[in-house]
Amino acid sequence: MKRILPIILMLLGFSLLGCEENTTKYVEIDREPAAPQGVYSVTGDEAVYIYWLPIREADFSHYRVFRSLDDIEYHFIGASPKGTEEYIDNNVSNGTTYYYAISAVDQGGNESELSHETVFDTPRPEGQDLLLADFNGFPDDAGFDFSTYSVVPFNSVNADIYVELLNGVFYINVANVETDIQDMGYTDNFDEISYSPTNPDGWSKVGWSEAILGHTYVIWTANDHYAKLRVTSIGSTFVRLDWGYQVAQSNPELARPQHGDDYLRRTIISHIVK
Repeated sequence: MKRILPIILMLLGFSLLGCEENTTKYVEIDREPAAPQGVYSVTGDEAVYIYWLPIREADFSHYRVFRSLDDIEYHFIGASPKGTEEYIDNNVSNGTTYYYAISAVDQGGNESELSHETVFDTPRPEGQDLLLADFNGFPDDAGFDFSTYSVVPFNSVNADIYVELLNGVFYINVANVETDIQDMGYTDNFDEISYSPTNPDGWSKVGWSEAILGHTYVIWTANDHYAKLRVTSIGSTFVRLDWGYQVAQSNPELARPQHGDDYLRRTIISHIVK
């Protein structure tokens, strides 16, 4: 009996262990939100307008906006609340190129990686309601100097373009043989033409283009700057135009920059300079 009792007790122990409830606990992991997508910018005069697609995650809180001068070190410049997928950067200088990225933050404080698009922008001066008159009747009010944003005589050495009325039709003429003009056709708005063409095709071979209401024209100046004009109205003796001028030499950016699909920004939040 002494040998049988321990065996019975051992079997009883195994039986009790087998009756324990087998439970599984699940731990919910609060992951960081997805990085914002579809980021792009629109060039302004001492301003850059940044836009992106909305985040749809249930616990999403707000966006953080970052800027860089070299596409390496990104500094936080501001935040945008949920439902406001835009940001205006007014702390910029015309002619300087800036890079932008957006992150998303959830209600738990988790922050996403930076947006992957390479978005850069070079703000430039612009103006509205520029009046240029026919040089035959108003020679001192027919030319325009983009570099000083001013109306000049049509034959001034500083003139880039001037306006001419011939047989009831207005023309935009380049002021020297080293300046080029290209009619980009009808546009719905001033910012529709974002980049100047840089290839040799399309530029006027005669040095002038007919001024047509609603058309936008790109100018390539003699000192390698790009500019644009859009005809907003035509009178009996004048043409009314909106204009933009890129002060950064050799930079064809006139409005919204193109995104490089072959390059994705890999920088994560931990590498950002706050």
